[in-house]
Amino acid sequence: MAVHVGFRVSGPFGGDPVLVAGAGVSGLAAATALVDAGARVLLSDDRADALSALPDGVEPWRGGGIPEGVRTVVTSPGRRPDHPLVAEAAGLGVEVIGEPELAWRLGALRDTPPSWLVVTGTNGKTTTTEMLAAVLARAGVDAVACGNIGHPVVTAVAAGHAVLAVELSSFQLHWSPSVRPAAGVVLNVAEDHLDWHGGMDAYAAAKARALLGDVAVGGIDDPVAARLLGESPAPRRVGVTLGPPGPDQLGVADGVLTDRAFGGGALLDADAVVPPGPPGVTDALAAAALARAHGVDPEHIGAALAAFTPGPHRSAPAGEHAGVTYLDDSKATNPHAAGAALAAVAARRPGARAVWVVGGLLKGVDPAELGLLAAAHADRLAGIVVIGTDRTPIVEALTRHAPGLPVEEVAPGHDGPMAPSDLQDPMPAAVRRASGLARPGDVVLLAPAAASMDQFRDYAHRGDAFAAAVAGLAAAGVSR
Repeated sequence: MAVHVGFRVSGPFGGDPVLVAGAGVSGLAAATALVDAGARVLLSDDRADALSALPDGVEPWRGGGIPEGVRTVVTSPGRRPDHPLVAEAAGLGVEVIGEPELAWRLGALRDTPPSWLVVTGTNGKTTTTEMLAAVLARAGVDAVACGNIGHPVVTAVAAGHAVLAVELSSFQLHWSPSVRPAAGVVLNVAEDHLDWHGGMDAYAAAKARALLGDVAVGGIDDPVAARLLGESPAPRRVGVTLGPPGPDQLGVADGVLTDRAFGGGALLDADAVVPPGPPGVTDALAAAALARAHGVDPEHIGAALAAFTPGPHRSAPAGEHAGVTYLDDSKATNPHAAGAALAAVAARRPGARAVWVVGGLLKGVDPAELGLLAAAHADRLAGIVVIGTDRTPIVEALTRHAPGLPVEEVAPGHDGPMAPSDLQDPMPAAVRRASGLARPGDVVLLAPAAASMDQFRDYAHRGDAFAAAVAGLAAAGVSR
């Protein structure tokens, strides 16, 4: 049941109606929270059918643009700053915020506002947030994971939780000008969503908003994250590193995750961290830093991380066939994340070769990034299978930077005559091609380094399609 936080029409929105733009998960949650708070709420969406069944008290707005009297728009996170609705709002002097910003304002009205522990970065956000939530739960803290992880922040605030482990994307941070977390981390910053932000500087600036609170944490092995940490105005700045930690850092000393920033000492053997490899260890250190900033005892951190299991679509087993292992890392939606997935395969299965399934929507990322990634892992790659709308520039980059690697393109006319379903779901053809490149003992890794919306609903749908295609190999009698 929602907790009423004392926010009325006469409160921060001055009695004016509020427009919620977008009837997705976060938009519906924002609309419900505003109604509970006593505001008049209008909801718009480009999809007409999305307005047919709305929460009680929410009025559909089908007029287009911004209704008369609205002074605040709560936008879905994916709406770009150059969207016509945003431009109209700017011309009218109407404020545009996101659902996390609304959650921050509603939470501030509680007698005891929730404590925000914010996680962002190009790669590792969800794993770090899940690790942090597991640590807080182990310590008996009334906490919940929320935000970009799938549970709206405004819903977590309405439920009255004391601590929020908040995963925030660059989009969400852009639309959250007031959020000042108790502690926040920027794990890393690599090219991603440049089409949305208009360039790397704006993308990094959005990420830096996680470092405006009391404690700023940064992955100092990443040059951009280290710079953002150094520029942070936070009273306390803490680095996390895979090397031995200094006085204001958490790192790895003699194979052990060690806290020298908050005096926690040895926390956990690095070999016990799951997912294995450098990215997983960095995520664990970041989660530990935020937990220590909140005052969690070291023994709870070590115990929770030792028992941690990653969520689905993060180097998750998707089946085995003819001696080949198939791994689903569909969550790897950019080159940085795909590189981490390839590194995790090397750490988990020394000596094994990988067939890399890659491709989708690049979101403004230079395809050369994928070519360079292939070149860096060439000695461990048996071949590459390319799918998706942006496959042509990806194939060109791969052949230019890693010319010795077999590259297969899944497109009409390839793999023989394609079934009509392959045009919508390329995974059966992609898995068949990957199985042909693999030999017993190899790994076929789905790590697309791109967004999924060209051919799938989301990354989870893409990963499920991959697993289904793997299961179909045996049913089709494919030997390898």
